[in-house]
Amino acid sequence: MENKSNDLIKKIQSSIPDFSKGQKRIANFIINHYDKAAFMTAAKLGEEVGVSESTVVRFANEIGFDGYPKLQKVLKELIKSKLTSVQRMEVSSNRISEDNILKSVLQADMEKIKLTLEELDINTFNEVVESILNARKIYILGVRSSAPLASFLGFYFNLIFDNVRLVHTTSVSEMFEQIIHASKDDVIIGISFPRYSKRTISALKFGKSRGATVISITDSKESPLAHCSDHSLIARSDMASFVDSLVAPLSVINALIVAIGMRRKQQVYDTFENLEKIWEEYQVYEKYDEENESKIRKED
Repeated sequence: MENKSNDLIKKIQSSIPDFSKGQKRIANFIINHYDKAAFMTAAKLGEEVGVSESTVVRFANEIGFDGYPKLQKVLKELIKSKLTSVQRMEVSSNRISEDNILKSVLQADMEKIKLTLEELDINTFNEVVESILNARKIYILGVRSSAPLASFLGFYFNLIFDNVRLVHTTSVSEMFEQIIHASKDDVIIGISFPRYSKRTISALKFGKSRGATVISITDSKESPLAHCSDHSLIARSDMASFVDSLVAPLSVINALIVAIGMRRKQQVYDTFENLEKIWEEYQVYEKYDEENESKIRKED
């Protein structure tokens, strides 16, 4: 399953001799320009190669898909993991309106949250919550663009638990060194989105071999992280030019923190009660003084 997208290209290539002339044109275009085909409608792809829309739909059926959208979905999975940053910019430039980039990007992010909400399995989410609550130790891994997500999760988990380790690393060996003592009573949470981090995948496989419960937060059940995990929280991500759109993953992480916090209400309450005293003593936060603010306004 891990190479389902790559298998598609191989399947198309091996089937070319059996295709009709029109189907061969579609096949060659997809093989050579799958990055463009993934974002074309059936009608647009047909227009591009000189065949009818119905021929494109029949082509999708011919290679084993129940409709053209299913073929498109696999092509999108392929480009997310394979495209370089430069190629991502080229593809996304055709999808983002330069007249209103703010609106285009925010609307795309809203759509990803909506799709994530529709597709995320609530039973899996609840199983993840239980696994984390029962863990002896919790390891959190996330590198490159996923590092801020891992840090955010680690920050709040450290307020709830006293058994959290946020794995900081610059190499695979360092990552292994920090999870070397993981065992069957522990949980390892790995976060990665296309292009997937080899370091994170290797660490999750290592953790699983040690008997730890492995949880991934990733974008697809076809993700290599999902394949080496006991539980996967699937959150839609996408390309916004060269930038990874991680709004939906952050929302899922927020939900995870809140769900666990609700189960540990008293501990969280006690922690924040103590922290408020510390923050007050060391003046961590700017204090809003309504009386002084009123005086300043009068003086102005």
